[in-house]
Amino acid sequence: MEYTKDLSIVISLYNEEESLHELVKWIEDVMQKEGYTYEIIMVDDGSRDASWKIVKELSEKNECVRGISFRRNYGKSAALYHGFKAAQGRVVVTMDADLQDSPEEIPEMYRMVVEEGYDIVSGWKKQRFDNKLTKNIPSKLYNATARWVTGIKLHDMNCGLKAYRNEVVKNIEVYGEMHRYIPYLAKNAGFDKITEKPVQHQKRKYGVSKFGLERFVNGFLDLISLWFLSRFGKKPMHFFGFTGILMFLAGAVLAIWVIAEKLIQQGQGLLYRPVTEQPLFYLALVAVILGFQLFLAGFICEMVSRNSAERNCYKIREEI
Repeated sequence: MEYTKDLSIVISLYNEEESLHELVKWIEDVMQKEGYTYEIIMVDDGSRDASWKIVKELSEKNECVRGISFRRNYGKSAALYHGFKAAQGRVVVTMDADLQDSPEEIPEMYRMVVEEGYDIVSGWKKQRFDNKLTKNIPSKLYNATARWVTGIKLHDMNCGLKAYRNEVVKNIEVYGEMHRYIPYLAKNAGFDKITEKPVQHQKRKYGVSKFGLERFVNGFLDLISLWFLSRFGKKPMHFFGFTGILMFLAGAVLAIWVIAEKLIQQGQGLLYRPVTEQPLFYLALVAVILGFQLFLAGFICEMVSRNSAERNCYKIREEI
């Protein structure tokens, strides 16, 4: 595949009017110094300030600046999806618009992708200037969980500064709030040469963060969803059916054991409790019913999966 640019720099922004001129000038200086051909794709995620007006002004002054504007705020994943779709560079770099990501890191990340053959180079903000209580500590817990679930050894999976081989962004679909887990999406698509590079973290110069503590809760739920879809998305019966059968059998064994115990005691003339007065019997019935329902859920999910348009959607590396 031929590329029209060396670099595509995709920037998702929301109400960042103060920083845009400075950010583009900073990127321009780095690109001119290194001699790269490049494009800056700025995706305005429904800003309510003058951000889009500034993007249009920047585009008129510099033909390398391209802009996409949403009618309303859809979220970072939607912005990255359209930015990736428009990217024409050999290497695609994502960064935030708040000046906390340094364009000075881009040349080395570009080299690691092009010369060392990595599919993804993720930034690692070893020294952060965020609030420790609301960001640093939750971020460490979040990243530890993400490493355990995904098996990808990144210290800062949610870092906005990343470099991708073009083929990576063209073969994954970022949706919902899955921008946090692009390395995991890429790994599931077969792009498993993933590494990280320590990068400099800048203090926020303008405005305030657009993300609150709820992003950690949402991020954890998204991680579980993504893990389940990657493991059982095309074979849901393996999860629901197996779990349902185990629960059904456990309930059935318990019910039989309670009934058998009562019959043995009754046959020997001993005191016994009626089956309907034993809580264990009702727990066994609940387990049987839930097991049967889980099995049916797996069967229905399997039918949906087999009729999905993506049931045979597999990533091909090369054909000869």
